Amino acid sequence: MKVKMILPALTEAKSPFWRPIKYSLSPPLGLATLASFLPDDWDVELVDDHVETLQTDDQPDLVVIQVYITNAYRAYALADLYRARGCYVILGGLHVTSLPDEAAQHADTIFIGPGEQTFPEFLADFAAGHACAVYVSGDGRTIEGIPPVRRDLIKRERYLVPNSIVVTRGCPQHCDFCYKDAFFEGGRSFYTQRIDEALAEIDRLPGRHLYFLDDHLLGNRRFASGLFEGMSGMGRLFQGAATVDSVLRGDLIEQAAEAGLRSLFVGFETFSPANLKASNKKQNLARDYEAVARRLSDLGIMINGSFVFGMDDDGPDVFDRTVDWAVSNGITTATFHIQTPYPGTRLFQRMEEQGRITSRDWDRYDTRQVVFEPMRLSAQELKDGYDRAYRDFYSWANVFAGASGHQSLKHQAKHFFYAAGWKKFEPLWDMVINARRLDVMTPLLEAVLSRVTKAADRASGHRSERVEAVDRIEV
Repeated sequence: MKVKMILPALTEAKSPFWRPIKYSLSPPLGLATLASFLPDDWDVELVDDHVETLQTDDQPDLVVIQVYITNAYRAYALADLYRARGCYVILGGLHVTSLPDEAAQHADTIFIGPGEQTFPEFLADFAAGHACAVYVSGDGRTIEGIPPVRRDLIKRERYLVPNSIVVTRGCPQHCDFCYKDAFFEGGRSFYTQRIDEALAEIDRLPGRHLYFLDDHLLGNRRFASGLFEGMSGMGRLFQGAATVDSVLRGDLIEQAAEAGLRSLFVGFETFSPANLKASNKKQNLARDYEAVARRLSDLGIMINGSFVFGMDDDGPDVFDRTVDWAVSNGITTATFHIQTPYPGTRLFQRMEEQGRITSRDWDRYDTRQVVFEPMRLSAQELKDGYDRAYRDFYSWANVFAGASGHQSLKHQAKHFFYAAGWKKFEPLWDMVINARRLDVMTPLLEAVLSRVTKAADRASGHRSERVEAVDRIEV
């Protein structure tokens, strides 16, 4: 049996909004996880259309395609092509769950919700010759005891962070704008691996650096605490994502730092209580954002802050206020988004009822374009402000200003390198990625990072010695 698993790039990767660095960060773990359920004697190929050339002159028995909103049209075209050749095509992913009727027109079988529960059921039905048209993930969701991810199918050299890992599913929060919230409806919305299985998966990964792709790594305190305890002494350095309230609550973030956490994606999103209430983002209400920044900075953890523009309480001043706050509080990298009402979300439903959706071209639903009618801004003001926020935050003046706000010289050096490297050298990264030479560039980046860190450590140590000497003199 020949199986082809495909993660299509957004609309043939020819859109003017194509950003190679964004789509070349990590491998398609969802497909590699499903591949672990396939029989050992089946011939399996996994193709990531973002980072390699997709050959479509073959005729596999089974084609598995993962669909997200901005690759939907490309995914449908591929599905139609393979079905016309007599291949059995299945579609799954966020967009399929959001718009199952649309996706069903292009597939023999569709999957609604996460697939770890339903894919083994499909395989049994498929082998017996009576697969269903729809499989819906419901009660009984778990990732405990699932087979190890088929990392042998992943072309590691094509990714900036090949050591990506996911140890939980979903999120305990239910924000109205969250694309993934609808994906986990109808069953458990947040669940974890067993700690020993997560640690075993980590142990399989080579090198030192890890990237947790979980939506909320700190979402289950008991699991996260056990995970960090198990990781202590491994010598790993890792990145992850968490909410504002989880950073402030208890000492879990200290445990994470002790285990090797060095960078955290934090969803600040908005400073407006009215926006937070309207978005059902209760976990951010009445939270001290500056305290979050201070606590992470004091622990030596870099911050990737997420901010959303275009919510109903946002006026023309929101862009400058957000950038000024991010710079003054030492946010290392900022990810700005234009609010996007993804289909399947409560935000989309509300805006559709209000007649505010202005486009249903899924290619434009990339958080970089305006696809709805804002409340207190024009569409052009929102787009211009978003573009200006990126330019201003990553200006050399603000990169220097943000770095200089940290107490540690080591943290200053890391802030400068990451902030500058992420945006100022983006054209270089794009050129390298398009040339398929990450196998050369990634080791070079790791070497540079190591040298920067060691130099900062030496400088910081020398400065500490000078401070101690002055203290002794004063005493």
